[in-house]
Amino acid sequence: MEKEERELVAAAKAGDRKAFDDLTRMYKDKMFALTYRMCGNREVALDLLQDTFLSAFKSIKSFRGEAGFASWLYRIASNKTINYLRRKKLLSFTSLGDNPATEPSYIMEDAVQNKELHQAMVKAVESLPPKQKLVFNLRFYEQMQFAEIAGIMKRSESTVKTSYQKAIEKLREKLGDFR
Repeated sequence: MEKEERELVAAAKAGDRKAFDDLTRMYKDKMFALTYRMCGNREVALDLLQDTFLSAFKSIKSFRGEAGFASWLYRIASNKTINYLRRKKLLSFTSLGDNPATEPSYIMEDAVQNKELHQAMVKAVESLPPKQKLVFNLRFYEQMQFAEIAGIMKRSESTVKTSYQKAIEKLREKLGDFR
């Protein structure tokens, strides 16, 4: 952690609400990007973002600093999002109607130039299992090292690498027409 972040974390742990607000401002965009890419719905991502920071606020005193503050937040956000995706999957089996409501789309700007490729990529990433999707998003979009992702997910580095490789293989298969 850099000095400013360490000072803010220490102040937040001591009960300084403004310090926590500053930490929130520092990381809200990255946490939103992760939750949005994982769930594909802007409103749900915003709810997950709010839930992430509320949980972080409630448990900031238990933050030990063994990993960086950002890694701690990524762990909270990813756990909240994976839990949401699991609940959503369970609820989809018990649909309440014949015509499920379509969700509004929100396209984030990415480095991908080709609109068709971008849409295909978003669809392909959405189809990944939650843990593979998380590893892919943290590695590809957030450009994290495997060791950091392993810390966030509380998995071994080799497990994370394997999950990333499987995600890449599935994406290559789904995006084969764009080669």
